[in-house]
Amino acid sequence: MEREIINLFMKHFKNQGDFPLGDDTGALKLGDEWLVATNDMLVKSTDVPEIMTPEQVGFKVFTMNISDVASMGAEPIAFLFSLGVPKDFDMDYLEGIAKGIAKASEFYSTPIISADTNEACDLIIDGIALGKTKRLLTRSGANAGDLVCVTGDIGRALAGLKVYFENLEVGERTRKALYEKLLEPKARVREGVVLGRYANSAIDISDGMSKELHLIAEMSGVKILIDSEKLPIQKEVFEVAELLGLDPIEIALASGEEFELIFTVPEEHLDKLDFDFTVIGRVEKGEGVYLKRDEELTRMPVLGWEHLTKP
Repeated sequence: MEREIINLFMKHFKNQGDFPLGDDTGALKLGDEWLVATNDMLVKSTDVPEIMTPEQVGFKVFTMNISDVASMGAEPIAFLFSLGVPKDFDMDYLEGIAKGIAKASEFYSTPIISADTNEACDLIIDGIALGKTKRLLTRSGANAGDLVCVTGDIGRALAGLKVYFENLEVGERTRKALYEKLLEPKARVREGVVLGRYANSAIDISDGMSKELHLIAEMSGVKILIDSEKLPIQKEVFEVAELLGLDPIEIALASGEEFELIFTVPEEHLDKLDFDFTVIGRVEKGEGVYLKRDEELTRMPVLGWEHLTKP
């Protein structure tokens, strides 16, 4: 349903500026630089588990927008937001959100330059982030021969959500490791700026690694091969998967709002990337996304989140 709505609007949008819609951000060429812009909305009833504090809510809405800017290889330069608030909403909760947004502004060294408030039937925060770069890093730039890489680790956000919803009995260290990613994710800003110089394509993990890989493959017109044994999955994800009788690989591939960066890069540029990442596969000529597991190569299912459908 979400994709149908997007396509419905896209067929009417003929004037899309200097860079066509469909990537993590839009962009306009200003002199020898690109101004990139994105907006991402947070709705309390669908995006905020009860265990998330209002400060974490404010920080998260900043992070999810800044992450899109980072995935384009851009340096964040400003944040804006609109706030929809139901009547008689708790003012202490709103102050917590304000503190979270302010904390994120300091953390990402990005000023808040505008905001708006209106009445709504649910708490809604619609963020906007601006950034600048001399070279756009897109979803459509992957080339055959590139290595596929990812920052950080994957799967903890969804595993943490399952612990919460299923009320699983896990150790405090396990819960802390999972909730850290679920409740306090961070955008990979410095990594994105570096990748803007050396990578061929990138995308942030907002809806799930599987879904993001399919987007890169489709938009770049390439085939992507992923080795399941190389996926950076922490032991806590395996622990939750065992308790629920689920596949830890599928949890990792479906886990959304990780805000890690998936990128493809020529092998000769690997030693220029001065941050931690994992090589998880490669790009070839062809189409589709494939997963190597137990020496068997199969098409990777499209896993992850899409609004207005079952996850």
